[in-house]
Amino acid sequence: MNGSQAQLSYFAEPLLEFGYGQRLENPKDGLFVFGPIVDARKPTGMRVGVIGSPEGIDRYHDWISAATQYIPAADPSSPHHTAFPGFESAFKTAWPSTPILELPLPASEISNRIRIADRHKAIFETVSLFEDPISRRVREDDLGIDVWFVVIPDEVWRLGRPLSRLSSSERIYVANSFGFRYAQRLFREPSLFPEDMQKALVYRYELNFHHQLKARLIGPKAVIQVVRESSLTSKSNDEQASRRLQDPATLAWNLCTTAFFKAGGRPWKLAEVRDGVCYVGLVFKKNTIDPVSGNACCGAQMFLDSGDGLVFKGAMGPWYSSDTKEFHLSAQEAKRLMETVVKSYEELHGGPPAELFIHGKTRFDDREWEGFQAGAPAKTNLVGVRIVRSQDMKLFRAGSTPVLRGTAYRLSRRRALLWTMGYIPRLQTYPGREVPNPLSVEICRGEADLDVILRDIMGLTKVNFNACIFADGLPVTLRFADAVGEILTAAPPTDGPPLPFRHYI
Repeated sequence: MNGSQAQLSYFAEPLLEFGYGQRLENPKDGLFVFGPIVDARKPTGMRVGVIGSPEGIDRYHDWISAATQYIPAADPSSPHHTAFPGFESAFKTAWPSTPILELPLPASEISNRIRIADRHKAIFETVSLFEDPISRRVREDDLGIDVWFVVIPDEVWRLGRPLSRLSSSERIYVANSFGFRYAQRLFREPSLFPEDMQKALVYRYELNFHHQLKARLIGPKAVIQVVRESSLTSKSNDEQASRRLQDPATLAWNLCTTAFFKAGGRPWKLAEVRDGVCYVGLVFKKNTIDPVSGNACCGAQMFLDSGDGLVFKGAMGPWYSSDTKEFHLSAQEAKRLMETVVKSYEELHGGPPAELFIHGKTRFDDREWEGFQAGAPAKTNLVGVRIVRSQDMKLFRAGSTPVLRGTAYRLSRRRALLWTMGYIPRLQTYPGREVPNPLSVEICRGEADLDVILRDIMGLTKVNFNACIFADGLPVTLRFADAVGEILTAAPPTDGPPLPFRHYI
C-alpha cells in the first residue's frame, strides 16, 4: 500500500498455503507442486456414492478413469491453462475407480417424471426419485459415504429450472394435481381434509431441481455433487462433449477440487490471517412460496481463514421492505442470529472472536445493528461492511490490458472502490470479457482500518472451493449468498443445528 493519503493504490495478490506449509498465489500451482493442506480432516480416500441412470453411472466411471490420470492442458502455451496431474497426484488422496455404492435409476422413470405437465409436481417427483434412495441409505447403512455424485440426464437440467417450459408434445398429464394458486389458497385457509393438505405440500417447494434436492437432503446431512451427464463425457466425438464449455483439464481441476472439499479436505487456506478473526455474510431470500409465514428468510454464513464455515438458518419474517427494496432484521432476530454465530465460533476456538466482520449488500439500520451488538461479546470488535458491485468508476490503463486486479481507489476514510477482477500477471490475462467493474466497499458500522478490510476481501476472493480458479470477483462471504438463500427457502423450514458450508454449494 502506498500510504493512507494516496487515493489510488494497489494490494498485492494474497498468498495461499498448501502442503508442507508452502505458499503460492495460484491454487493450481500449489496443488500441482505441493498438494493440499495435510491435517486431521484430510480424507485418506474418497468414499463416493453414485446415483443416476445406468448411462449416467457409466459416464461417471469413464470420467473418474480419466481424472485419476494426467490430462494435458488445452493450450500448453497459455499460463491460463494448466494440465491436470491426476487426482491422487494433486490431492494426495486415492479416489477408487469403484464407488462405495451405486444406485441405478431407470432412465425412463426419470424422463417420465420430469415431463409431468404440473411443474411443481414434476420437479418434486423427480427430486424424490433421487432423494429417497440417498436418505434411506444414510439412515439404514453404515457405509460412511463422504459425498454423493448425483448424475442427472441433460433433460433434468433443462426442465428442472424455474423458467423451463415443456412443449405440448412433451407433457405428461397425471391426476391429483391441485395447481399452484389453489395450493396457496389452502396455505392461507387450511382444508378440513388432511389429504388435501398433503397433496398441497408439493407446492411449498422451489421450482428448481438442484436447490430442492440439496434442501431436502439437509435433514439426512448428505453432501452431494450434482453433475450433468454431458459434463462427464470424455469422448471427443460425442455431440454433447462438443458443446461443453470447459476443457477436460479445467473440468477435472474444478470438479475434483469441490469433491475433495465436500469430502472434508481443505485444498488450501489463506497464508496470512490475523488470529481471532471471523467473517459473516448475511443471507436473505424473498419468500414467494408461502408468504403467510413472512416475506423473507434470513440466514448467516460464518467463514474462517480456511474458507470453510457454517450456515445458520434464520427465521422467516417481514425482513423485506417494498419501499426501500432492502432487507433488515428486527433487533431481536439480529441478536439471536449473532448469539448463534458467536456460540459456534467459541465451540470451535475455545473463546469469542477478537474481530467479527459482517458483510452485507445493504447498510445496517439502527435497530438491526443494536441487535448485533447485543448478541456479540463486549470484547469483540464488531464491524459492518457493505459490499456491492459498482459502476461509479471505470479505470483504464495504457495499452491493451485492463486495470490490475488489486487496484483500489480510496473515496473517503470509510469507503473505497476495489477491483477484485482485472488483469492477473501470473496468468497473463484478464478472465473476463468486459471492462472490469470494482466493488464498492464501505465501513457502515463500527471502526476498522479500511486497508485491512480491503486486504481481507482480496483474500476472501481466493477461497471459493466450488472451483479451482485463481480468484473470484466476490468474497466468499457474499459469493454464495444468493445460492444459500435459494436452498434455505427451497423446502419448508426445519429445525436443526448449523451445517458445514459444503452442504449448500
